[in-house]
Amino acid sequence: MTETVIIAPARISADNPGWLRLKAAASSLQLLQVQDGSVPDRDAHPAAAGHVAAIVESIEELAPRFPHDAAYLEAVTADFRDWATAGFGVPDFLASLLVFQPQEQREDGLQHLVVFPMYTQNGSSSRLVEAVLIDVIWPEFIAALEAGDYSNRLFVPIRFLDFTAGYNTNSAVLFPETVAVRATPTFTWGAIFADREAARFRRVLRAAADITSLELPAGAAELLEDQELAEAAFVMWDLIHDRTHMRGDLPFDPFMIKQRMPFFLYSLEELRCDLTAFRESVRIEKDNDAGPEARRHAKLVQYAIIFDRIFRFAITGSRVRNYDGLGGQLLFAWLHQQHVLHWTDSRLSIDWDRVAESVIALGARIDELYWRSIDRPKTAHWLAAYQLISGTVTPNPASVWAKGPDALPLSGPPRGLTDQVLDDEFPLSMFYEALEKKMRPIIESTAGITGSSTL
Repeated sequence: MTETVIIAPARISADNPGWLRLKAAASSLQLLQVQDGSVPDRDAHPAAAGHVAAIVESIEELAPRFPHDAAYLEAVTADFRDWATAGFGVPDFLASLLVFQPQEQREDGLQHLVVFPMYTQNGSSSRLVEAVLIDVIWPEFIAALEAGDYSNRLFVPIRFLDFTAGYNTNSAVLFPETVAVRATPTFTWGAIFADREAARFRRVLRAAADITSLELPAGAAELLEDQELAEAAFVMWDLIHDRTHMRGDLPFDPFMIKQRMPFFLYSLEELRCDLTAFRESVRIEKDNDAGPEARRHAKLVQYAIIFDRIFRFAITGSRVRNYDGLGGQLLFAWLHQQHVLHWTDSRLSIDWDRVAESVIALGARIDELYWRSIDRPKTAHWLAAYQLISGTVTPNPASVWAKGPDALPLSGPPRGLTDQVLDDEFPLSMFYEALEKKMRPIIESTAGITGSSTL
């Protein structure tokens, strides 16, 4: 009896002719779309129809390479045809979005071809047709962690192979909520480009260490030399961070959906999740029952969190309600005031033997704030959060919030309190002002970076 041998479809690369035709057609179609994704100019409809036909033909040509996505690729071509037939109004790709379920096939190296009208976070705010060719990153030790104490069925770490213009930006996520649909479904997955996170981390850390004369510990230096190692560390960090948003003693919806709040609350939530990932990585590093790869990467995650937060987060983006920036400032100032981080004789140094204890202590303070605020009114929670931050990071001298409750409109709706928060409520320190000027070209150069980019 002859055994049937199933041959996996050959992988496609960024120079595949079918992919290049699809990418070119999507890019041309973008030029005809307006912000909501529609093509309102009737004179442009023949050209739009031609681009959609090219997209559909290219997807159908490439589909045999993606048998695991057969249902999605069939559905998305149907959505494109329906959109064109209906006259290129606001696109509705709900049918194909519901079929695309990458979290069900987390296999290391598995490729996906993803085409949707969507905006890209930290990139385009318009729902244009974007296409990305991606790899799943799913090392064995990550699979073991996710199957154990760190379950997160929605989490899909990925790597760029190629993309259209919307992703030639700082965007490092592929989220279903960005897709143009007529009704909001239940979201079942979230994908994060670990290769972009790792690549920009490596570029920024290399420059920052040189500028500040920081002597890197061996593990951090190893991250600079190995992109795949850094990717795996970021996957581990993201796995724990992402699941933390819905876990713990939470006084409110951690994602703050449809809530208008002072931006510094977002700072604490994102930092809480990162410090939880740090704390859990310390635990895994010391756990003899954890596998050697998990323990090795747990140490690397700690370096990644510290350095990405204090070097990239703190000085990336504008000073308008920059909640990630504030989180980085808070971590740096906390470590400095705990005498764990030192800026002396124009050199930066860190007492690594004391870092874990200090970082975990900051995380515990945020956890305590959340736990106590379960019993507090909203405005009291906001005031307590501000007090926690302003006790370490100096507020803007013009701040009304810094003057205390007596200066704030506490008798009115909470919106009045939010309106009193300055765009740059916590300005950069003198250290960061100087560092930002030197680092600005490096940080700007990371837009569009991928794991295959030259460092």
